[in-house]
Amino acid sequence: MKRTVNTIWFLNLAIADFLFSFFLIFNIIYEYRNLDWPFGDFMCMFSSLVIMLNTFASTFLLAAISLDRCLSTWVVVWARTKRTVLKVRIICLLIWIAAVACSLPLVIKRKTHSNSSEQILCIAGFSGLEAYKRATWFRFVVGFLIPFIIILASYVAIGVRVKRLRKHNKLKPFRIILAVILAFFFCWLPFYVYTFLELWLIEKTQKYPSAERTKIKNVFNQIGLFIVSLAYLNSCLNPFLYVFMCEEFKKKLRQSLVMVFDSAFAEEHLALFSQHSQSQRKSHSQSGSGPCLTQSLTLEG
Repeated sequence: MKRTVNTIWFLNLAIADFLFSFFLIFNIIYEYRNLDWPFGDFMCMFSSLVIMLNTFASTFLLAAISLDRCLSTWVVVWARTKRTVLKVRIICLLIWIAAVACSLPLVIKRKTHSNSSEQILCIAGFSGLEAYKRATWFRFVVGFLIPFIIILASYVAIGVRVKRLRKHNKLKPFRIILAVILAFFFCWLPFYVYTFLELWLIEKTQKYPSAERTKIKNVFNQIGLFIVSLAYLNSCLNPFLYVFMCEEFKKKLRQSLVMVFDSAFAEEHLALFSQHSQSQRKSHSQSGSGPCLTQSLTLEG
């Protein structure tokens, strides 16, 4: 596939989703083992880092893509001359660096902890409730709210521009990006609502008896499992959105599949032809050895 500005954007989004999906297997095993972490301290921190990194990298990339689309719509001449693949690669590199810088402080203290039930938990390791509050607000504001405001403003500006130009067909190239953004919003917004409800619940139930607090926590954790799964679903949806909503991706996918099948059939045909040739040579060799042997015996006799 030809390297264009759009393919670079989507390649980086795909990398973020792939890393997230690959390391999600550790969390699935953790849940399957009833919150018993078997992979040690480093993987407790590192798998959480990858998941956090995906959150920040995805939102930053979506915000950058939205700004890029907005500038391409409003400043057409500038976009044609200044919007290069090299610049987009540099921006993507800076986005990954920023995502790591935002993610690392939130997970660096993550560690394993044995509880009374002889379970090994993978916990955040914050010093207290206030530290957890600050981390939650930072993640929400930097990783969701600010990027979403940029995205929303960019698409409002795009809509205004398209309406002025009265060229509704210009919206077609933006539908995949809009679909990815909407999927991200509806998958991750419930997660942040749940997180703030969890904070509120922790504060309200601090004076409750231990047994009652545990009962409320268990019910809330069951709801949380569904909410977190919905957030994780976003990374599984994006590849389908790339393929089935983007004409260029569908075209390239069809071309790739045709090339794969053509290559497979060509190799099979070549193998059959080679086997046929070898069998013919073998039969000719065997049929030719009879007269030679007879002639040799006749001469000797």
